[in-house]
Amino acid sequence: MMQSSGKPKRGKQATPVAIIGMGCMFPKAGNLEAYWANIREGVDAITPVPDSHWNLNDYLDSDPKRPDKTYAARGGFISPVDFDPLEFGISPKDIEATDTTQLLGMVAARQALMDAGYGHGREFDRLRTSIILGVTGTLELVIPLGARLGHPIWRQALKDAGVSSDVSEDVVQRISDSYVEWQENSFPGLLGNVAAGRIANRLDLGGTNCVVDAACASSLGAVHLAQMELEAGRSDMVITGGVDTFNDIFMYMCFSKTPALSPSGDARPFSSNADGTMLGEGLGLVVMKRLEDAERDNDRIYAVIRGMGTSSDGKGNAVYAPSSEGQVRALKDAYATANVTPDTIELVEAHGTGTKVGDAAEFRALSEVYQESGRKGSWCNLGSIKSQIGHTKAASGVAGLIKAVMALHRKVLPPTIKIDRPLADAETSPFYLNNLPRPWLGSEKHPRRAAVSAFGFGGSNFHCVLEESPTNSSQVDWDGKVQILVCSSDRKEDLLSFNSELSGLADWESVRRFGARSREQFNVGQTHRLVYSLNQDTVDLKGLCKKVSQKFNDEGDAGNWSLENNVFFGMGKAEGEAVFLFPGQGSQSVGMFAWWAKS
Repeated sequence: MMQSSGKPKRGKQATPVAIIGMGCMFPKAGNLEAYWANIREGVDAITPVPDSHWNLNDYLDSDPKRPDKTYAARGGFISPVDFDPLEFGISPKDIEATDTTQLLGMVAARQALMDAGYGHGREFDRLRTSIILGVTGTLELVIPLGARLGHPIWRQALKDAGVSSDVSEDVVQRISDSYVEWQENSFPGLLGNVAAGRIANRLDLGGTNCVVDAACASSLGAVHLAQMELEAGRSDMVITGGVDTFNDIFMYMCFSKTPALSPSGDARPFSSNADGTMLGEGLGLVVMKRLEDAERDNDRIYAVIRGMGTSSDGKGNAVYAPSSEGQVRALKDAYATANVTPDTIELVEAHGTGTKVGDAAEFRALSEVYQESGRKGSWCNLGSIKSQIGHTKAASGVAGLIKAVMALHRKVLPPTIKIDRPLADAETSPFYLNNLPRPWLGSEKHPRRAAVSAFGFGGSNFHCVLEESPTNSSQVDWDGKVQILVCSSDRKEDLLSFNSELSGLADWESVRRFGARSREQFNVGQTHRLVYSLNQDTVDLKGLCKKVSQKFNDEGDAGNWSLENNVFFGMGKAEGEAVFLFPGQGSQSVGMFAWWAKS
């Protein structure tokens, strides 16, 4: 019998696939731009459980072993969405019998298709467009419909307690009325596969229509199947991703009794004080084409999927326990299929749930694969969106995928929040963790690249390799609240004219455009130089410019000066190189070069 070497076989190089559109709804973010803004700004979207989901007084108990109780009172929840059923061909009377995931899935799919440029009459071959979604099991609606069927048990209990039959029937009816009623549309309304079916129906898609269940790896499993669909030539365009609005007490009970939820109420991926995950809900969909087709059709390309690695844990300690060995196989498979090496990956959006066992296993797997590349030092930013929105289960992989795609597209290395002290090994590993966003500087050796992981109960492992679009000419995306404006000339009068023009700008957007032009025109070789460091939240622009004008009148060309730590004037020949010196033991600190942004 032939023995396996234990090394993954290198398969055929994957067909590059372009992501051309995205739509999403996640906690505190009803669309793509809001989601990216929250990621970039490090917004914490974990909140107390809203009354619309379940009552804390009924189910909360600090004792994790208390039967039928949960110790978690927080999570990530989608904000209410205005939904017009008639717009999607649904009778208002059927809303109650249709799961929220199915309804909002259509909204997110329409967002993604419109974002791809195919929502305003632009034609595409609908018969060769597929919808493949990640969904876990049945949907939330199955719980109240199933609970309604407990009436024989209720009646028997009431009878055993000596309750009269007329009172018993009244009690049974009251309990039944508190649950959704069975009706003609209940069956399709609770099925996971119909989340994809409704999208295919309303958008008139004739390609493959199915869902993938790989537990918390479901959405990357769906992306994997979509990639293969395009690679095989069976579809020309695929809408894929994951949907999960199942954040009711049933799901909290599942995770509480594992137990996997954080007693302190926060997910802290790869932090030394991580104590569990937090549940979230969300929907994320992407539109994909073969790269050559997207380029031919002049589609806007956010990023390119170079390859996807997959594996199963096989026989391990337990069916729900993470396996570093299985994850290593998925990582190596991904880089072989993508024909890239880990030393060129500068961002890993990890599964990163915040559980001690899960994070430790994932960190070991990543470190093993990345250290084998031979590159020294820490070069790769490691993070997890779960620190901001919680674990969105079937949608968790695509939540990370969209984050990584936007990071590539906007050229920003995003933060991971709530990490006071990273895992001990992080200091000597290939990875570092951002607590603030950073510009993603490019390399002359290779394009910007990122990778995304998702792992699911049952030992399902997926790892996706992404690369920036070959046509991405966008500038580094920054919030723009801090602007550096510069002016250079051989005449003082030109600097005064610059200051006067700046004073007359009406809004901050004008300041941003003015600042961008000034930086392009600045010439350090000219004898007079003026620099402004402006913070949108604190600057009095007219007042500051007035003081600058007065300063010039008082001091003229007498020498270099600064004003309120916001304006700096220098003259004469620029000589030598700039040097930053931080003497003394322990003088270094995280983000020490960002001091000026807070001034």
